Amino acid sequence: MRILTATEIVRSFRRILDSLEHGGEEIVVMRNKHPVAKLVPGAPRLTALEALADLHKTLDTDEGEAWIKDSAKGDRLLVRETRDPWE
Repeated sequence: MRILTATEIVRSFRRILDSLEHGGEEIVVMRNKHPVAKLVPGAPRLTALEALADLHKTLDTDEGEAWIKDSAKGDRLLVRETRDPWE
């Protein structure tokens, strides 16, 4: 955990945000020698592949195939039911 003064944060805000985003380190903001805030990194973004990476461990072969068929069916339904609300 890094400790920075409010003045240091203001002078290098962009660099601080970059370090939060990419470094994942928490930062305590000090003003007049007292902690006033803590900056924490946002939740990491996941791709669909990363989010579903462990799915193969939870479904057996039959359930997995059924899930794939249901997903494909749902995609067709979404395309068919999507319409322009102003028409």
